[in-house]
Amino acid sequence: MATGDAWLVVGLGNPGPSYAGHRHNVGYLVTSELADRMGAAFRAHKSGRAEVVEGRLGAPGTDGPRVVLVRARSYMNESGGVVKQLAAFYKVPPERIVAVHDELDLPFDTMRVKLGGGDNGHNGLRSMRSALGTGDFYRVRIGIGRPPGRQEVSDFVLSNYSATERKDLPLQVVTAADAVESLVTEGLAHTQSRFNS
Repeated sequence: MATGDAWLVVGLGNPGPSYAGHRHNVGYLVTSELADRMGAAFRAHKSGRAEVVEGRLGAPGTDGPRVVLVRARSYMNESGGVVKQLAAFYKVPPERIVAVHDELDLPFDTMRVKLGGGDNGHNGLRSMRSALGTGDFYRVRIGIGRPPGRQEVSDFVLSNYSATERKDLPLQVVTAADAVESLVTEGLAHTQSRFNS
């Protein structure tokens, strides 16, 4: 893939099967959906620090934007270094990076797309901001809601979705993937008016 005009879409999560169903890993689920749409499978990047898919997103038969999907092989709180390395490798500036992540402050089954902002206690976003030296990248924020009762936030995000949520999760993942696709093909304003319900 030639470089310079690609997008980097980063699915934030933790590697390995023991984390696969956790709320904190919804970014991985969305990048898997996008990989399916691109007709490609994740493979190890030569850095050894991430799995990537390279291809185009958009309507079939159109010359959609070039996209690199990224899942770091490091833990969430160390993902920034991997993102910085891959952004340099593919010559992608921060304003063409999209972080797909879980969001405590949005109810389950809601989503917001935005550019920039704080990290709101999210270790993956904090790590990316620190490594990139800026928070001015796009975020697709997928609502997981707040923990019930007195459950610790860390226990909540590192636990599986409830049985009820799992019924609606596939649609939420598809909708978030649609939002990523809209963002890279149609821009932020169009995407926000369509998805920031």
